[in-house]
Amino acid sequence: MKKKAIAFFDFDGTITFKDTLLEIIKFQNGRAGLYKGLFTVSPWLLAMKLKLVTNQAAKERLLSQFFKGMSIKDFQTLCDRFSGECLPALIRAGAFEEIERLKKEEVTVVVVSASPENWISGWCKENNLVCIATRLEETDNILTGRIAGKNCYGIEKVSRIREKFDLSAYTDIFCFGDTKGDKPMLSLATSAYYKPFRSRR
Repeated sequence: MKKKAIAFFDFDGTITFKDTLLEIIKFQNGRAGLYKGLFTVSPWLLAMKLKLVTNQAAKERLLSQFFKGMSIKDFQTLCDRFSGECLPALIRAGAFEEIERLKKEEVTVVVVSASPENWISGWCKENNLVCIATRLEETDNILTGRIAGKNCYGIEKVSRIREKFDLSAYTDIFCFGDTKGDKPMLSLATSAYYKPFRSRR
């Protein structure tokens, strides 16, 4: 029987060399607007670093600062523009080459990201990849600034993967990540790679 293989890639910092949440904020508001907003939410970011608030709470404060009250239609238009105009230049060549190599070997390739799916899913679809990512909450087609359910980070990455895939069906499981938030996902692997593409952009 032919062996089945699957590969899970973190997105920000693993496939890309910059945090795409900050990059899309800069794309929308300019560098000055990004820094001004980050200064406003800096107490929450510091509290997260000190483990006084959760990663999700700090992230929701950041999302609220820049996107709360925006229509989902306008937000998706922004995300599509960012995905088309900026995202390709942020992709690490080594990561993309590895993804293409795995696809040629008929490995199912899955992107698992804490960033919102709105600007990742289009890139994944274009490259024939499965996308698992954070979902944003909306009410009456307006962004609330909160995350729908849980942030796709840490152990939630594992939960979302297991929700979509029966891992017992795969002989080989490859996982690629670059932060402590990826370590639970890396623990699923038969072959785990931590910061594998740092030598090349």
